[in-house]
Amino acid sequence: MKFFSKSILILLAAFVCLGWTESWETIKNNAGNISSIQADFIQEKHLKILRSPLLSRGVFVFQAPDSLRWQYVSPVQSLLLMHEGKTRQFIQHDNRLVEERSMGMDAMQVVSQEISRWLAGNFTDNPTFQARLKPGGLIVLTPKNQGLAQLISQIVLKLADEPGLMESVTIYEGSDSFTKLTFTNVVLNKKIPEITFTQQ
Repeated sequence: MKFFSKSILILLAAFVCLGWTESWETIKNNAGNISSIQADFIQEKHLKILRSPLLSRGVFVFQAPDSLRWQYVSPVQSLLLMHEGKTRQFIQHDNRLVEERSMGMDAMQVVSQEISRWLAGNFTDNPTFQARLKPGGLIVLTPKNQGLAQLISQIVLKLADEPGLMESVTIYEGSDSFTKLTFTNVVLNKKIPEITFTQQ
């Protein structure tokens, strides 16, 4: 009987968690409870010409409303900082990070600029992407602009079981290539020093 009761509680908890992905309203309401996120990530770059994906690892830090630190630590270091409307990018050169003044637009930069909107649960009023909510906590984003569509065909967000969080982001850059980011070791709502978003 005790085991049965515990099983029922586990099922109820799972049902409550899954319920947050059922509508745009519940997604936005749950996202509003998150003030900051820190996580590790693994990036898989899949290309048709490669037998196995290219793997990169890094650290992701976000603080509402729009501060972001996106740092790759291996195999090549790079860093993107966003804070108070300013974006800075650093790339590895001679074993140190050097600021890149002329940032070219690529798929990952598009994701970096959009991610604060996604983490706030703002999908339906997005001027850049058309969003569709699918069963199983999937959000499919399709570019509204034809120019952007040549860079990214679609982005698929997999929402995590824990309300307000994303489990993975998959960026499809064409018929034979995609990039998948999977987040682990997530820490929520911890106070983050401003310097995290302004300095290397």
